[in-house]
Amino acid sequence: MFAQQRHQAIVQKLEREKSIKASELMELFGVSFETIRRDLEHLEGEGLLKRVHGGAVSKQLDYAREIPLTVRELAFLKEKSELAEIASRYVTEGQSIALDVSTTNTEFAKHLKRKVERLTVITNSLPIANALIDMPHYTIVLIGGVIRNAEQSIIGDLAEQFAARFHPDLFFMSMSGVTLEEGITDYGLGEIQVKKTMLNNAKRTIALADSSKFDCLSLTKICGANEVERFVTDPGIDREIVDKYRKRGIEVVFE
Repeated sequence: MFAQQRHQAIVQKLEREKSIKASELMELFGVSFETIRRDLEHLEGEGLLKRVHGGAVSKQLDYAREIPLTVRELAFLKEKSELAEIASRYVTEGQSIALDVSTTNTEFAKHLKRKVERLTVITNSLPIANALIDMPHYTIVLIGGVIRNAEQSIIGDLAEQFAARFHPDLFFMSMSGVTLEEGITDYGLGEIQVKKTMLNNAKRTIALADSSKFDCLSLTKICGANEVERFVTDPGIDREIVDKYRKRGIEVVFE
């Protein structure tokens, strides 16, 4: 097993169990203590866990700062898959949809391939375009502009102007956090401007956020929580949070 595969398995195990022992990981992967020590050091450096004597415990991601793409790809995979399955119900054959750059939307795109045969997809995400490129009846509109290597995204004035030319049926918007007071927030300044353009031009917008992002505040406001049609999240969300948002007239779908 490659190191990246072990890292992904460790993160998923932590999400389920909240704590893990180094001895368990050694037995699970059939590797030495030194290998597990290096794995845990790497994941701690990426902000995915906290090392303790004999193992590690889970650590809440700090959505107030920009978290590397490679870290976000490993985090909350189960929750992203669950919400993607729910969100796919809102997509019908032949629609035009916009997907901004995010690991959540990349997972969503993979689910769409199994659900819908014909789509027009507008995106500034290279991973999303690559995930959908083998679909013969998908029209993929890849927004032009400057590539931001770290995020594998396309940003800048050219990207905003390009995105402004399209008025999709649905925009599935990702985020880093949402609160009732400050609304929907994110951190990637270049990506945020493209996101806002998609939001302004789409006929409808559905916000996708795994349960860890509710009641979290990130760097910059995108829009109010009531400016989207609904939120789609995973079944793990705290029902008290759902009730709180619904009392303010904000729909949260989790099943």
